[in-house]
Parts: sequence; C-alpha cells; structure tokens
Amino acid sequence: MRNSLRTYALGLAALVLAVSLRWALDPLMGDAFPLVTLFGAVAAAVWLGGYRLAIPVALVGYVACHYLFIPPRYTVDLSRLENQVGFVAYLFTCALIIVFGEAARVAQARTTESREVFRVTLRSIGDAVITTDIEGRITYINGIAESLTGWGQIEALGQPLERVFRIVNEATRQPVDNPAMRALREGVVVGLANHTVLIKKDGSECPIDDSAAPIRDEQGLVSGCVLIFRDVTVQRLVEQEKANQLHTARLLASIVQSSNDAIIGKSLDGIIQSWNAAAERLLGFTAEQAIGQHISLVIPPDLLPEEEQIIARLKAGQRIEQYETERVRSDGQRIIVTLTISPIKDDAGNVIGASKIARDITDRKRLEDDLRRLAADLSETDRRKNEFLATLAHELRNPLAPMSNMLEVVKRANGDGETLRRAHDTIERQLAQMVRLVDDLLDLNRITHDRLELRRSKVELSSVVQQAVEVAHPLIDAAGHNLVVDLPSEPIYLNADRARLAQVFGNLLNNSCKYTRPNGQISLTAKRAGDEVLVAVKDDGAGIPPDKLDSIFDMFTQVDRSAEQSQGGLGIGLTLVKRLVEMHGGSIEARSRGVGEGSEFVVRLPILQKGAEMSDEAADVPAESSAQRRILIVDDNKDSADSLAMLLEITGNKTYMAHDGVEAVEAIEKHRPEVVLLDIGLPKLDGHEVCRRVREQPWGKDIVVIALTGWGQEDDRRKSEAAGFNGHLVKPVDYDKLLQLLG
Repeated sequence: MRNSLRTYALGLAALVLAVSLRWALDPLMGDAFPLVTLFGAVAAAVWLGGYRLAIPVALVGYVACHYLFIPPRYTVDLSRLENQVGFVAYLFTCALIIVFGEAARVAQARTTESREVFRVTLRSIGDAVITTDIEGRITYINGIAESLTGWGQIEALGQPLERVFRIVNEATRQPVDNPAMRALREGVVVGLANHTVLIKKDGSECPIDDSAAPIRDEQGLVSGCVLIFRDVTVQRLVEQEKANQLHTARLLASIVQSSNDAIIGKSLDGIIQSWNAAAERLLGFTAEQAIGQHISLVIPPDLLPEEEQIIARLKAGQRIEQYETERVRSDGQRIIVTLTISPIKDDAGNVIGASKIARDITDRKRLEDDLRRLAADLSETDRRKNEFLATLAHELRNPLAPMSNMLEVVKRANGDGETLRRAHDTIERQLAQMVRLVDDLLDLNRITHDRLELRRSKVELSSVVQQAVEVAHPLIDAAGHNLVVDLPSEPIYLNADRARLAQVFGNLLNNSCKYTRPNGQISLTAKRAGDEVLVAVKDDGAGIPPDKLDSIFDMFTQVDRSAEQSQGGLGIGLTLVKRLVEMHGGSIEARSRGVGEGSEFVVRLPILQKGAEMSDEAADVPAESSAQRRILIVDDNKDSADSLAMLLEITGNKTYMAHDGVEAVEAIEKHRPEVVLLDIGLPKLDGHEVCRRVREQPWGKDIVVIALTGWGQEDDRRKSEAAGFNGHLVKPVDYDKLLQLLG
C-alpha cells in the first residue's frame, strides 16, 4: 500500500513538473506545442506505475494543459474541430508511449527475474563463484567464495578482483597472473596454474584449482568474467602422501566406498571386481551379488554392443568421460546414467581393467525435458498473447472507424432526417460491438478468477433462444444469412442464468455469422435426449481443420484470421461459451468435416426435473417513469455529463451538473436532487467519499445515489454498496437499466 501511494505521488509529481515546465516556457512558446511537456510525464508514469498510473496522468495532464495553454485559455473546449483532432492525436501518442512503456516494464521485470534465477543458481553451486564486470570489479560472490576468501558479499562488491582474490605460486610465493583478467583480455576460458595458493583476508592460505571464463552478452561481446574455484587441500594432501602406497590404497578405497557416485571396477573380460556402496544404492545389487558376475548384469540386452566398443577404447588407453547410457536395476527398472570410464594399468603401463564412475541423471533428464516443454509452452503462450494484442487493437479500431465517419456525417447532414437516422443506427451498432468486446473480456477475467456467479432461476429454453436470436439478428441480417430455428413443441425448463445462457447461444450464432460467407445457411436446433437437452448451432461456413477441433475452445485461438469469410474477433468467445456451459453443469462439442465444410457446436445442458423447487425469474421490463425527476449528474468528463443530461432532459427530467467531488457535495446540498448519478473516479473527492458525506447528512439519507462508472468488477460493486450507493451502472450506460433505477 505504501509503495502504491509513493508511486502515485511520484506520478503526480511528474505531472506537476511537466505542467510547471510548460508554464515556465510559455513566454517563449506561446500557443505552440501546448502539450509537449506532458509526454515526458506520461512516460515517467508508465515506467513508475504502469498503465494504471499513466492513463490518469495523461488525462489529467491534458485537461490542465488544455485549460492553461490552448486558446481560448482558461476553458476546456472540445467542440472545436482542431481541439478534437489534437485531443485524438494526443491520446494516440500517449497510447503508444503507454504500450511501449508497459512492454519495457515487463521486459525489465523478466530481466530482473532472469538475473535472480542466475544468482540463485550461482548461490547453489558447490564451488566458489565470483563474477566481475568488464573492468574486473566484483559484481557477485557466493557463500563458498565468501568462506574461502574471508570477504563478505557486501564488502567485496565493487572491489577490484586482485584485492579479494589474491593468489601466489605455492613453491615460489610469487604472484600468479590472475586468470579472470586474462579471460577478460583474451575472451577465452583460462585454467588456473598448478600449485596455486589463495591468500585469505585474514592471511591464511588454501590451495585452489579451477578456471575462469568470459561472460558474453547476446551480441557475443565480453561483458564480464565468472571465476570458479574450489579448495583442493585434500587432493594436495593425497599427492603429498603418494609415497606411502599402502596408505594411498587405503585412502583411495575409503574415498571410493564413501563416494556418492557409483564406482565399479572390472576386468577387461567384463568381470566385476569392485562394487562400492553408491553402486549398491544406484543399481540395487549388493557387493556380494555383483562381484564375480559379468557386467552384463546391469546392461540392458539391447545395449550390450556398447560394452564391446568401450572395451576396445579402454585397451587403446583412452578415457571415456560423461558418456550417457542406460542401466538396469535389480528390480528391472531402466535408469539413465552418465559414465566416466578410466583404464587401470599395471606397473608396466599395460591396461588390465577399467574403473567406472556412474551417476544417475534420470531426474535431471526428466527435468531437462520438462524445461524444454515448458519453454515451448511459454513460447506458444507468448506468441498467442502477441497475436491477441494485435487482434484486440484491430477489433477496437474496426468500430471506431465507422463511428468516426458517421460523426462527420452528422456534422454535415444539415438536418437530413434519413441521413441522421442511418448515422444513428451505425453508431449504435458499432458502439454495441465495442461494448460486447469489453464485456467478453471482463466476463472471461471474472470466470478465470472465479468471480462470476450465476443467478440461477427456472427459465424456459425457447425464451432464452429467442433472446439470443434477437441479439444476433442485426449481424445475421447485415450478412444476408438465412437463419432456421427449430425448437421442441413442449416447453423445456432449465435451472440456469437467463442472461448467461443467452450469451452462450448468442456467441455461437455470432461465431457462425463471422465464419460464414454472405447469404449462408445457419440453423439453431434443440431436441431432448433423456435428462438433457441438445442445442446445436450449425453453419455451412469456413469449417474447422481436424487438428484444431481439440484446441478451438482455448483462449485466444482462431482457426484462420486470414480467411475471407472471417470477420475477426478476439479469440475468446468460444472460451467464454465453454466455461459458461460448464458452470451450468453442461458440455459443448465442436464438429466439422474439415475446411470449407461448415461447423457445428453442440451444447448439452441438464433439464430441470419435474417437482424441483425453483423460483421463477422476475420479468425484466424497463420501468420508465413519467414523473419529472430532479437529477444531479457528477462526472469529470464534461462531454459524458452533457450528453447524459441531454438524454435525461429529452425524457422530461430536470438536470444539474458537477465535475469534481467537492463541487458535487455543494451542488447536492444546494439543489437537493432526488437522484444523483455519481462517477467514482473524481478529482478532489472520489465518488465513494462524496456518497459517504451525503449519507451523513439528515437530508441525504433519502436521495437515490447511483454509481455511473467505468469500473464494473464485483469488487467495485461491493465497494459502492458499502459506501451507500443505491445502484451501480457501468459506462456506457444501459438506458433501460437506468430507467428501471429511476422508476
């Protein structure tokens, strides 16, 4: 909460700074570029808080600069064409800034996440790890390296590598050329020299061994170095004690027996001669069971030819490292292992046997396979997300174009009634299309987060189908399709949410319209099958490829966006249909004989059994009141307030307007309206606080306060109800619902 407030405070500060800078430049710039400083504030806001902060900064900044710098100054006038064009251009530019800024924020978050994964990986490595930048200054040091060098991470960061990682030759005590600096200079992997000693911070020493490698960026340029080393004190002690062969043999036997890796000794004819405890744990055979047996005891029959090749290489004195193969446990289970096989030689140098080190990598291979699948899934998800965003932009622009055209037609109609009617019909259709797109997105989001609740009641199937057909008819008529509806003669009752079920059938009809050529055939049939009803929507349109039938209901999936008969869409309609049907206890199936052969969607729903106690749904009839109401409209968007006031005055109401929270409280106290249509996101005081203040007054308890806002989630409705609102309507307002509340 504190970070959120701080982010919004910084966004507001950026906005104030941008407006102030334009004010300071006003004597030089005059009326030119009145909005030029706002783009920096919008960019800062989207970087600080994402689009949720950038959008209000862009809108508030525009109002402020319009008021201060666009002539006529000290007023906000969008009735002039040049102001409207400028506003649209400003919104478009801000939208680009917000989109690219949000993408940059997401990329930064992913980079940070990748960096954190990298750090966790380095922290988990059993060896000491130090990384540097291109100048050789330390950027990371893991816990093992802290222990070996004596330097803590905080004090080591930023230090030159030579200061923390001091190495000398064990015999001469002369400084050794730092391998990390050589890796930076030459861009190659560098191994440490033998007999190298690390001098710790407290002056103590330990022998070390390993290598340094350059870190390259995506362009292949060296950006730093990673130094990996380990304490090899034990190995040095072993080397020093080689003179005592008996002790060496016992020491080696102890190491072999206690190793976490399976170590097996065998003769050249394949007879097992040694078998350590790790081999018993790995392969399930005890030493008594294995020693003296042929090595084929643990080799799958189909891999026996590999053994002959291995023996041939061993006889040639070759060492085999990290060889991946399979072995068989005593219980018959096959496991994946890596083998390191070394020849065993006698004093004369002749190969007399082999030593095998085996490590079980079954889980690692499974993890690698899972990671590859996950990467492929993430790549596919990202691709579909990008396609969806492009489709969303396309689908939102589609209705905007005719709406913009028809607004120009209205300006130039000169009172031509027929032209105005056609313009009105077009704008109404396209606005309904935009509202449907937004509603589908919100519904899918609610279902995904389990926030959508069905309002079930006893509904009759034919009335639901009729409602869906009425909604789809404009699109069907526009395409010239022939729709045939065939329903059972007897009524079929369902325990369902009427609106959501109508949405299911409406979406299926719209889908058939979009993927069927003009003048096509569409049918909607219903028939009873036992305790279920089958509702099928069939068309003779584009059809569905066989490989798409299983994924057609996946989110953002479209069969072919390039098909001529397709009219677009977001790729979420069928996903929404499937989830709504399943919420009703039903199922849906897609059928098609292939591309160009049409498609059919069959919905199965359980029928409400006779005798089941269910409340009948209430009639949803708009209650339009003939009485004049005194209505206060509160909205910081003056165009929205003016247009709603005109609509209400046409129907015989008296209206007042206010454009911020403080003005709203004063206007309510002054005019004492019967109804207040109150926006939530207001300057000075938000709508919730305005409603609470009104309810605190004796005269405010009987005023009907209705939220009229762009926020329509379930949580938003709960907040408005808690603040004292009588109703909650989402923009754009459904005038019938508004009349119900007013009545």
